[in-house]
Amino acid sequence: MSMSGSLTQDTIQGPPPPPIDRGWGGGGSGSGGGEGRGADRRASFTALFVLLAASTMVFAAFTSAFVVRKGLSDDWVSMPKPPILLVNTLVLLASSFALDLSRRALKAGNRSRFNLWWSAGTGLGVLFLAGQAVAWHQLLQAGVFVATNPSSSFFYVLTASHAFHLVGGLAALVYVDIQAWRLQLGPAKRTTIDIAALFWHFLDGLWVYLMILFYVWG
Repeated sequence: MSMSGSLTQDTIQGPPPPPIDRGWGGGGSGSGGGEGRGADRRASFTALFVLLAASTMVFAAFTSAFVVRKGLSDDWVSMPKPPILLVNTLVLLASSFALDLSRRALKAGNRSRFNLWWSAGTGLGVLFLAGQAVAWHQLLQAGVFVATNPSSSFFYVLTASHAFHLVGGLAALVYVDIQAWRLQLGPAKRTTIDIAALFWHFLDGLWVYLMILFYVWG
């Protein structure tokens, strides 16, 4: 009698539900959620590539104008470069390196190390922007303004354009950093991490290109 009642009760109730795996801060589960995340990831990367292509075209146009303006004029005077520009370059490179280390830690499942390296990369990004403000201030103190010479005009325009892009990238880094410390980065947000880091690496490479442009041809 008891066995029959027990079997009947187990049949009605069924087996206990499996534990919910919330990952790092939650996220969808199952094949439907995985397929949805895959589609969202592809769409996000497509948008990123469009943004990178547009940014590349903008700076390519600036470069073309830079080369033409220098080649067709005899009033081009190479402007002095503040030494802090080299320090800023090292800071930005270190920022990208820290982000790369953070992504490796994430793949290894080390949450605390990911938080540490990502925060370091974000902090170095802020330090780079502060260094750029110092560089512009030093140029202004030395009497080098936007309209002083064609080379200074291009320097201010190109570095300001880069800084504008960098502010957007930094906002993404700060967003990820806050979510990471709040443990809100589930599988659905891993795409945000990858896109923010890749865009930052692009800005890093773009800055190195600008430094070569100004130090070699400027």
